[in-house]
Amino acid sequence: MTVLTILNSPGTEIPALITDLGERDGIELRVAEASTLSQALPGTDVLLMWDFFSTALEDAFGSADRLEWVHAAAAGVDSLLFDELVDSPVTVTNARGIFDRPIAEFVLSYILMHAKSSIGSLADQAEGKWNRRSTRDIAGSKALIVGTGAIGRGIARLLSAVDIEVTGAGSRARSGDADFGEVIDSAALPEHAAGFDWVIDIAPLTEKTERLIGAEAFAAMDDTAVFINVGRGDTVDTDALVTALRDGQIAGAGLDVFDEEPLPADHPLWSMDNVIITPHMSGDTDGWRMRLAEQFHRLFELYLAGEQFPHTVDKKLGYVR
Repeated sequence: MTVLTILNSPGTEIPALITDLGERDGIELRVAEASTLSQALPGTDVLLMWDFFSTALEDAFGSADRLEWVHAAAAGVDSLLFDELVDSPVTVTNARGIFDRPIAEFVLSYILMHAKSSIGSLADQAEGKWNRRSTRDIAGSKALIVGTGAIGRGIARLLSAVDIEVTGAGSRARSGDADFGEVIDSAALPEHAAGFDWVIDIAPLTEKTERLIGAEAFAAMDDTAVFINVGRGDTVDTDALVTALRDGQIAGAGLDVFDEEPLPADHPLWSMDNVIITPHMSGDTDGWRMRLAEQFHRLFELYLAGEQFPHTVDKKLGYVR
């Protein structure tokens, strides 16, 4: 008997593709919320984190007497990983590949909105103001993509297709990368941040990337640069970002993630006319939950067959290698 437990949040629908697994011979399905997870975990072999931002597993982990595999239905696993899980033999997988193209398209939309002065055009429209002006070309511009994982590569490929020159920033410097060409060491970001029109943060949140982009990095960027964050809010020093925007150290920003979510209504970022704010939705295109369900279903079949997963999270690094 294989016991599959699903951690869900109140009111969130679980697709039948997943719940129907409990109708199969040899599979017991349990559904728990954060408050009942510790009661559901004994005997559980597989835990699906459908409530993908929950931290409930850490408190309940002592009850996981048979757990072999945890799947997070999200790209980032920073809210999931804790010392006991990292040091355990439990395999962790994530939603690698599901959000690559949607997030890349979202980044391109940020770039186009800034380059084509769409913020100003919408403001003019609201006032009935005819304000013809020139805008920026994106072909021939340069982007630095901080984070060279699957989503960062998806962004690089899409931007390259519209003739934006891309450079990567990752955990180690290297040349000849298939998607980025040159990759700089993200630890030395301030030394390399100048000369880019678009600085795009898609880095995973780890001990090494927390507050990676701060006052020194913003000061090094060109005053015409636009900063885009579709990764994790805690990889950025938000106070330093606000200062950089107010003081004209950078030209603008497109922000989908924040160190505090929801972003407080009185936060200064809301009132900045050179900032686009979206509520952590860059990967959420129509049908995204079903795509997550289909991915887990495929991985579960591999698990039952005793076959290897196509990707696993390096728990010590905090991301898929």
